[in-house]
Amino acid sequence: MLKDHGRYSYSPIPKRADYSWRDGKRLAVYIGLNLEHFAFGEGLGAELAPGGPQPAVLNYAWRDYGNRVGAWRILDMFNALDLPATVIANSAMYGYAPDLMTAFRERGDEVVGHGRTNSERQNTLGHKGEAALISEATAILKKGEGTCPKGWLSPWISESHDTPELLVEAGYRYTLNWSMDDQPVWMQTSNGRLLSIPYPQEINDIPSIVARKDSASDFADMIIDNFDEMLEQSTHQPLVMGIALHPYLVGQPFRLRHLRRALLHVASQRDQIWLTKSGEIHDYCRQQIPTLIA
Repeated sequence: MLKDHGRYSYSPIPKRADYSWRDGKRLAVYIGLNLEHFAFGEGLGAELAPGGPQPAVLNYAWRDYGNRVGAWRILDMFNALDLPATVIANSAMYGYAPDLMTAFRERGDEVVGHGRTNSERQNTLGHKGEAALISEATAILKKGEGTCPKGWLSPWISESHDTPELLVEAGYRYTLNWSMDDQPVWMQTSNGRLLSIPYPQEINDIPSIVARKDSASDFADMIIDNFDEMLEQSTHQPLVMGIALHPYLVGQPFRLRHLRRALLHVASQRDQIWLTKSGEIHDYCRQQIPTLIA
């Protein structure tokens, strides 16, 4: 027998219970905007150029552009297109760029926990260290937002065997770590159920632009094609489409122009979809259709 995670069982999408989202919509769409801060001269981080001896000033400054410029351009675009955002935030952002967190709070956007910093992984810290990371990040987000976050995305999607239990123990209600489906899925933990909401690893600018070296136009076309296909597919099953963004990538002017083209396409069809936040998807699943979720 192959080793199994024990979190969920296999369920083919054509054989699941049918349901609809709010107002009878069949496709729920949310934008996950990652706001991240990195240590200088140490730790992890996406690279524009192969890293050399620390401090890697080129890579650090390239990432910092996202918080100083890129995220503000994206915020202006969200306002112009009337798009809600799910802000996936390192807790270090509250000390480093508090004005940016305030700007998204004033829009009414949701904040999802995203560890302390993306300079570290949480699954290398041991049980106590990981629990402390979750507790520390959660306390800072709660102080900043006035309410506890409901959702969590691990830095670098780094889960240990204990992560789902630790999240439920800390009060989290859903996770964005698992990308195995186009519908929410109940995950089993020893502390109760945790909802997995689809978070994309394909419609995600880091794998696309950093790993595969896709162009700005390619990434925008991916968003449009994915959206159009899922909108057609949703006539058969209710679906969730996430769009994962990082300001130091798509906040660059030449990429922002193509991203705007893609999000204009999505926004132009808002009457056909549920344009929402991941936390609202969670609330609907847990409050309205808990027995219909696989």
